[in-house]
Amino acid sequence: MRWDGLASDGTATAPALFGVDAVTRTFDTPEFRGITFHEIRARTIVNRVPGASRMPFEWTINPYRGCSHACVYCFARKTHSYLDLDTGTGFDSQIVVKVNAPELLRRELASPKWRGEHIAMGTNVDCYQRAEGRYRLMPGILAALRDHANPFSILTKGTLILRDLELLRQAAEVTEVGTSVSVGFLDRELWRTVEPGTPAPDRRLEVCRTLNTNGIPCGVLMAPVIPFLSDTPEQLRATVRAIAAAGATSVTPLVLHLRPGAREWFMHWLGHHHPRLVRRYETMYAGGSYAPKWYQRRITRQVHEYAREFGIGPSRAGASRRITEPASPDPEPAAPEPTQLTLL
Repeated sequence: MRWDGLASDGTATAPALFGVDAVTRTFDTPEFRGITFHEIRARTIVNRVPGASRMPFEWTINPYRGCSHACVYCFARKTHSYLDLDTGTGFDSQIVVKVNAPELLRRELASPKWRGEHIAMGTNVDCYQRAEGRYRLMPGILAALRDHANPFSILTKGTLILRDLELLRQAAEVTEVGTSVSVGFLDRELWRTVEPGTPAPDRRLEVCRTLNTNGIPCGVLMAPVIPFLSDTPEQLRATVRAIAAAGATSVTPLVLHLRPGAREWFMHWLGHHHPRLVRRYETMYAGGSYAPKWYQRRITRQVHEYAREFGIGPSRAGASRRITEPASPDPEPAAPEPTQLTLL
């Protein structure tokens, strides 16, 4: 590990990997105890999604790397190894903060090369994780997107998004704004162990209700559905019913997938909390990172049936960019195969 040597005041020069301006910092407050922040000045902030990705979008913004939500299944864990950081507890507690994200975004959106394409946020790590409460990067990011009428979407497990409700409303007046919250299940005991740093599922559903009440379309990414722990018909139906009661515009079920980095950490958690399931998981995921197609289709079919039962309709398309002369909206991308996004 290359992250030792903090000064007595809680700051230190970060490793050369992050550049000469980077600073490592800790805060002695209950909400950040045990978490180390590496403040860096990024060179770019709008990133292209690799062509081989299953994601239904091409551009993302990630103001943070690592996530204190500490979801044991998070597929972004592997990315911490690129920084020579641990993908287990290190991912949960060593948070990289791109402190210049808002000013950098304004510069990139103003570039003649930028074509105003849709930008997704919260698809790698959650942009409304606890760190955002201190660093407040998202208001500047949302203001830049609003001022350039650039369409965007946000996926989150955090309730902090409601702090920026007025900025979201202002952006929605000039461009397409989409939001989603991630709620895979309602089981509070499962939540406490598998997503220990997140707000409870019912609080996330209240975020969905509040956003829709205020004119910001919000759907629910029902992710992940965890085999043998949250996938019975009774559990699925109860979750969809709660999602419908929250006024979600849509529900999209995604089954747990276990990429390298996340797989090892999840299986360690599984062996500790549910050892009887280890062999079943080894069998189910023997073919790779994804559950078998038949299983994914079964979960999707059941959730869609319950969605029809409770009257959840498809999400509605938003308005196109309106800051300059009208332009024809881009065609919607083809729906991807089921895959789990993080968080979220």
